[in-house]
Amino acid sequence: MSEYERGFAAGYRAATSDDVRDITSDRGMAAPAPKAKKTRKVSAYSRRYGVEYKRLKAKHPRMKFGSLSKKAHAATRKALK
Repeated sequence: MSEYERGFAAGYRAATSDDVRDITSDRGMAAPAPKAKKTRKVSAYSRRYGVEYKRLKAKHPRMKFGSLSKKAHAATRKALK
């Protein structure tokens, strides 16, 4: 084994020892824990609109989305006054 190979092997053993891993983890090199995503609060308007839209869709299943949403929006504004 050449001197280069002996030096490489010694360096490899030193780099993979447990105490080197402990030092690097103490320096903050470990990845931070991921934060949980916050859920956004649904507004009162959005909730009420969903209720009105579902009610209209049950009554008129073949009506276009645009017509249903227009009616649901009007009903929601009346309900929240």
